Amino acid sequence: MTTPQDPSAEDSLIARYFKPLATDPGAFGLVDDAAILRSSGEDIVITTDAVVEGVHYLASDPPDTIARKALRVNLSDLAAKGAVPAGFVLTLALRSQDDGWLRPFADALGEDSKTFGCALLGGDTVSTPGPQMISITAFGRVPRGRMVGRTGARPGDRILVTGTIGDAALGLDVLTGGGAAAALASDPAARDFLISRYHVPQPRSVLAQAVGDHATAGMDVSDGLAGDLTKLCAASGVSATVAVASVPLSAAAAGLIARKVVGVETLLAGGDDYEVLCTVAPAQSDALIAAGRAAGLAVTAIGTIIEGGAPPRFLDGQGQELILKRLSYSHF
Repeated sequence: MTTPQDPSAEDSLIARYFKPLATDPGAFGLVDDAAILRSSGEDIVITTDAVVEGVHYLASDPPDTIARKALRVNLSDLAAKGAVPAGFVLTLALRSQDDGWLRPFADALGEDSKTFGCALLGGDTVSTPGPQMISITAFGRVPRGRMVGRTGARPGDRILVTGTIGDAALGLDVLTGGGAAAALASDPAARDFLISRYHVPQPRSVLAQAVGDHATAGMDVSDGLAGDLTKLCAASGVSATVAVASVPLSAAAAGLIARKVVGVETLLAGGDDYEVLCTVAPAQSDALIAAGRAAGLAVTAIGTIIEGGAPPRFLDGQGQELILKRLSYSHF
């Protein structure tokens, strides 16, 4: 992002909406085409995610929620790695320079950058005939050699997950007029809760240090709990068993399951949860659960890592395996 003395339309857009967000000295007020992220002996963790109109958000979604989602899905990745946010770069592909869209987008992005201590460092803007796309690369800090990867899970580890699972998938179902929308027509509080979980993820940054201190492996749940656990197990060369009854659900989700509006597979494979999924040695699991409790965040044990290379098994209340037709959302 640059701002020359004779600014182009692109540079004017950057100066107007995004220069105020570039508060880190290493961003140079966005007058350069590069930035500096200073380190004091830590490792720098890097993650990137894009959100695309019609794929990750609806064209009718409010621009402030799109901004928050674009940043927060990356902060969710950092939290699962045990990393503290340090800054981000932003790429925007826009159809037009529309103040009615850009102003609330930039304002919400600025608010979240302050809330999570993750300042804008730079980026790029381009025009597109559509769909719109927002790509963010975020940087975080961890003590040297302490990033929590996907490869450290060991047999005997407990599987823990933060928050609740499946709400965002149900929120999208409400927004697109699915079965959940009809079932909750007379319950606006439940509808609003589920929609908010889809629109605005809650990255578990408050738990990053505890994840770094206690987890053997971790990732965030972005594509679906079942599929993401399968990825983690494959990376670690292990398998797992999960007690489906232990998977934490919100009251709204549990109600829809009880009424048979949706099946449990919808929640396990739906995606967009942005919760931390991690494995922890049994002697450390209570400490991580307690850290979550101290931060006002539920952390729930849902299963165990076992030996073998088979995909994880999801067991019902009678110990019978549920055969899931779909494990997660897939772009291809």
